[in-house]
Amino acid sequence: MSDLDRIGNRYEEHHRDRRAGGEFVFVPERLPLFVQAVGGPGRTVLDLGCRSGAVTQHFLEGNEVTGVDVDPTALERAAERGITPVRANAEEALPFADDSFDAVVAGELLEHVRDPADVVSEVRRVLRAGGTFVGSVPNAFRLQSRLLFLAGRPPEDDPTHLHMYSPAQLLRLLHGFAGVELHFVGGRYRRLHARLLARDLVFVATAPA
Repeated sequence: MSDLDRIGNRYEEHHRDRRAGGEFVFVPERLPLFVQAVGGPGRTVLDLGCRSGAVTQHFLEGNEVTGVDVDPTALERAAERGITPVRANAEEALPFADDSFDAVVAGELLEHVRDPADVVSEVRRVLRAGGTFVGSVPNAFRLQSRLLFLAGRPPEDDPTHLHMYSPAQLLRLLHGFAGVELHFVGGRYRRLHARLLARDLVFVATAPA
């Protein structure tokens, strides 16, 4: 079995057991920010870790969207939605030429990869100058996670998460972009203290000219 098949099988099982087969949209409050950042119509968009397109479908209309994932079963469902499916590992060199896309989306991806800096470098390569990189990661240092840690319990219960991000760590990862905006989204009590109570960090970054 190839590494791609092994990883694909792992994530297919993971999403089948924990994420409604990939149809569950974690923190739906991030979707309007994704749609606004992607823009359109007429944009060429790459969605890394697109799964079945549950998120991707929200910025598909009027745009040409390519979805990358390791799970062929999920990609079949993405194709049914009108997304161009490409089976590939986002942790390796992407099978696209330089300056291929107006926008790249990485929703809930960077916490899963072994070397996020390599992934971000590839994103910069395939983005056109002035293009948009938008994505999200769990707000791993929110109050709930800190309390779990103090209680002697893991702050994360997802075995596929390899990294935990604070806002400062996320900004350091994206330092090569011309500008980065951070948004704190999700969570019933987010308005009381966004940094401590938001479930997710959404970033919008611009590729340098």
